[in-house]
Amino acid sequence: MRLRKVPYATELLSEYPEYVVKEPKRHSGIWNSLFENDNPIELEIGSGKGKFIYEKAENNININYIGIEKFDSVLVRALEKMIYKSLPNLRLIRFDAQHLDEIFSNNEISNIYLNFSDPWPKKRQEKRRLTSPIFLRKYAKILKPLGAIHLKTDNYCLFEYSMMTLSDSEEYIIEKVVLDLYQDLPKDNVQTEFEMRFIQQNKPIYYIKAKFKGETE
Repeated sequence: MRLRKVPYATELLSEYPEYVVKEPKRHSGIWNSLFENDNPIELEIGSGKGKFIYEKAENNININYIGIEKFDSVLVRALEKMIYKSLPNLRLIRFDAQHLDEIFSNNEISNIYLNFSDPWPKKRQEKRRLTSPIFLRKYAKILKPLGAIHLKTDNYCLFEYSMMTLSDSEEYIIEKVVLDLYQDLPKDNVQTEFEMRFIQQNKPIYYIKAKFKGETE
């Protein structure tokens, strides 16, 4: 899908530092101080236009949320939701997740959400998949013990690949696998923009929950 450029996106993002964190590397290890509380922090990688992360934050005021998106023209749509109605427990970051471990420290994140990530189907693109061994190791650096990765996708090949990489990893336990999420929909499910579209097309939504083993104190 071709990304539609929003000409004012970069400028608008820079005008709201209270919502869009400009220098995320400076907050590594101290994200709770930014939120001014000790609540758990949950992360969505590839937050798109922000529907999922915004509604999660709105529905769970005792959890802090961070949405990461690397494209200005997409992230600005999430920012516009914040401008319309701000949420104290939500921050946005314009950042490439390949360098995720540079902005978060050990045991800083409670849950990671991967919603309808780009499947990068070609073999040479494998390292860019958000469930590749490279990314799973990055998540292991920042997740709390027993923190979880939650994946939703309409792409069976990505689902199958993710099952294999998580199964092969010694750092995760696959706790739940669903082949059609809407056959047994959790009450707390929050839809993304893509999810709404796929449901209208009667596409099955695949789901995986994998817990990080870590080392509990």
